[in-house]
Amino acid sequence: MNTLVALCAVGAEKILGNEIKHLGYKLISNAPGRVSFFGDDAALYRTNLCLRTADRVYLQLGQYNATNFDDLYDGAYSINWQDFLKRDSKIVVDKVRTYKSKLNSEHSIQGMVHKAIYSKLGDIWHMSSLPETGEESDVRIYLDNDQVLILLDLSGLPLHKRGYRVDGGIAPMRETTAAVLLQEMMWRRKTPLHDPFCGSGTIAIEATLYAFNVAPGFGRRFALENLPIYNEKLAQEIRQKEAEQIRTDVEVRITGSDIDEKAVNRAKQNAEYACVMAGRALKSIGISKHIQRPDFIQSDFKDLSAPYETGLLLCNPPYGERLEDKESAKELYKDMNSLWNDFPNWDLGVITSNEDFQTCFNHKTGAVKKLRAGNLNTAFYIYRRS
Repeated sequence: MNTLVALCAVGAEKILGNEIKHLGYKLISNAPGRVSFFGDDAALYRTNLCLRTADRVYLQLGQYNATNFDDLYDGAYSINWQDFLKRDSKIVVDKVRTYKSKLNSEHSIQGMVHKAIYSKLGDIWHMSSLPETGEESDVRIYLDNDQVLILLDLSGLPLHKRGYRVDGGIAPMRETTAAVLLQEMMWRRKTPLHDPFCGSGTIAIEATLYAFNVAPGFGRRFALENLPIYNEKLAQEIRQKEAEQIRTDVEVRITGSDIDEKAVNRAKQNAEYACVMAGRALKSIGISKHIQRPDFIQSDFKDLSAPYETGLLLCNPPYGERLEDKESAKELYKDMNSLWNDFPNWDLGVITSNEDFQTCFNHKTGAVKKLRAGNLNTAFYIYRRS
């Protein structure tokens, strides 16, 4: 049994934990921005392929106490690195996170762990130097209260890079964040969904993948595939099983709009790539069907009206770098009252980093979820009206 660690937006740990449990794996613990769990060998590939809200998945290689650099070195050296890395791997200790630990110099910690890995591999393989001509293998270190956690990256590119985005435009929302918002709203495929500030279409596309049960990782590769622990036969079996789970027998009403014609065209192109990705997965198991594309139109949000009695408005309105200044953002939030009035029985979810949103929007809610994705602190405002 393996111990794995999945990273997510800070504040999304419960959502990610529920996803992991839904895949059948047992949770161990969580910390801000990460969830630890047990998984079999299939989990190494399956979690990368299937998790919608995880930013990365790591394999835990070591956990031990270290209050000095000798302890840090010895613990890292004791790991059987030769089982997890190839002889030509380019090894990078890419991130170090410390919290209330005696060792707190990130650069020094990186150097010591890197030295331990190279010493161990050199001793095992009887090599004075390693060629480093192959694929990059990334190692991450956490030190919490002097407890060292050594992790090996299984994802490669962050998992929000699904492989379908042709052009994100200005300040695009992460796909994993959109997936978190859908889960927070408890959205179901029978509920009409509209994004009135669709930008590159991320929310509508992620809703489509969810509605048709398309694993989000079908369009990309993972770092795991470059490691000696990768089981290609098992990975193909997992892909086949997940392709068999794609729904082609459901109808959904997923739409988006934007005042910017170029944004709408980007959204349509991204959606096409995402749905083609799903179609290829179906074709791999001999099914010649496609999934329904979300619809995108050019429109000012103030000109919209509810096409159905109930539904969900879910959006990431422009803010910060997406508008000229904060005053423009405040005016936009005031104008969003038109959505409140023109979609009277629709639930509403709004994510923004602007702390003035509720005041300007002039509608209060007690359901505010704090999320931190990357370096951006945001709040997700949830209005239940249906």
